[in-house]
Amino acid sequence: MKPETEYRGRAWLMVGLLWLVGCLNYIDRMMIMTMRSSLVEAIPMSDVQFGLLTTLFLWVYAAFSPLAGYLADRLNRSMVIVVSFMVWSIVTWLTAYSKTYEQLLATRALMGISEACYIPAALALISDYHRTTTRSIANGIHMTGLMVGSAMGGLGGMMAEHHDWSYAFKFFGIIGIAVALVLMFFLRDRPGARTASAETGEPRVRLLDGLRILLGNKAFLMTLAYWGSLAVCVWSVVGWMPTYLKEQFHLSQSEAGMSATAYLQVASLAGVLIGGAWADRWSRSHPRGPLFVVMIGLIVAAPCIIITSLANALWVALAGIVFFGLTKAFTDANMMPILTLIVDKRYRATGYGILNLSACTVGGLANLLGGFLRDANVSVSLVFQIGGACCFLSFLILAFLKPAAQRQ
Repeated sequence: MKPETEYRGRAWLMVGLLWLVGCLNYIDRMMIMTMRSSLVEAIPMSDVQFGLLTTLFLWVYAAFSPLAGYLADRLNRSMVIVVSFMVWSIVTWLTAYSKTYEQLLATRALMGISEACYIPAALALISDYHRTTTRSIANGIHMTGLMVGSAMGGLGGMMAEHHDWSYAFKFFGIIGIAVALVLMFFLRDRPGARTASAETGEPRVRLLDGLRILLGNKAFLMTLAYWGSLAVCVWSVVGWMPTYLKEQFHLSQSEAGMSATAYLQVASLAGVLIGGAWADRWSRSHPRGPLFVVMIGLIVAAPCIIITSLANALWVALAGIVFFGLTKAFTDANMMPILTLIVDKRYRATGYGILNLSACTVGGLANLLGGFLRDANVSVSLVFQIGGACCFLSFLILAFLKPAAQRQ
């Protein structure tokens, strides 16, 4: 086997390529939400129908995530990424030619299937190339691509204003197809990272075996509970913070929206880099370094969101948002590194796919619960306090997690 130094350059090339793919991933999925007026004018639909465009994507994405993770474990990871990227870019391009609401709905469902294949495969590929000393920071850098893509989703609305709603889908669809063709020549699995079963004597990767192994693993089940509990907190904040700032501090809709997203996203971008670098440094002396960093982040994030919910001054609320975004993001950089501590290396992507299913399902229910509370005239502050409690519960779950020695 070649020494780690011989793979160092290629390992960082993979992160750079996946950063670009992840950025385009989130631009493609987010931009439809930024062009509502232009889209509804061209293809008439009710508010419920427009909401279903996003909800259906999320449901399909969640449902296919475990299977998508299995494909990344069973097949060539880079091939899964390139094919899924090509498919969702073609679907993005085809979306521009939708003439009816039903056609739009169909493209969103296809987008959910194809994009579900990306994250589990990408994080597993990064973990194959980056071992103990660079794994967390590599994941953190990749996650900044997703955050930048989320922020750039607003380009869809700008393009719709200056051209028409379909222009952005054509533009980013063609760019995605071109990038996918380039990736075919440069994105590669790490040689020898997953030696054939016949050579190692290990059983072949099978979906039912993987589910049995993962769901029979107490540490994985605890991680699943931790991830779901944290999802309640994060989705509550993302979904209801603009409403809270608008009502609590009498901001305009645009001011509340920008304050809720800009402060949170910038802080989170810094958090994934800080959390990744810190975890890698700690890992040099203790294999559970990523776990410790995440726990520290959670114990800071929980009171921060509660402080925001009780704030009487805007600057206090914004400070809470910033520190919440910063420390919660430690999790984003270290979730796959934590999985490498507890999951059979043959089923890392499958495990992450199951986590994705959990987070999307629980997160959707959390937003729904927030809506019920609002209809019952309950203050949004209570939604955030419930979220803060769930964040603290996530910390407690990790405190009792006993992972095995770190796996390569």
